[in-house]
Amino acid sequence: MPTILLRNMQKDQTGNITAVKVGGELGRRVRDMGLVPGTRITIMGRAPLYDPVAIRIMGGTLTLRNNEADHIEVEVASPE
Repeated sequence: MPTILLRNMQKDQTGNITAVKVGGELGRRVRDMGLVPGTRITIMGRAPLYDPVAIRIMGGTLTLRNNEADHIEVEVASPE
C-alpha cells in the first residue's frame, strides 16, 4: 500500500498513520491529539480553500491545518 502525506489524501479516503515526522511543541501536540503510528483515520472533508482538513479518528472528528498535516505520513487503504 502506498504511503502519502495526510495533506494529500482525498475526501472519504482511509488509511493508517505510519509516522509523525515533527518534534518539539508541534510534535507533542499532534501526538496528544491521538495522531500516532497505527491509528486509523478517514478524511471527512476540507474547507473551501482546502485548509483545514477534517479527519475522523477514534470515533471523533478533528481538524488540522495543512502545515500540521504535512508532518503525518499515512499508508492509504486500498479501495474495497
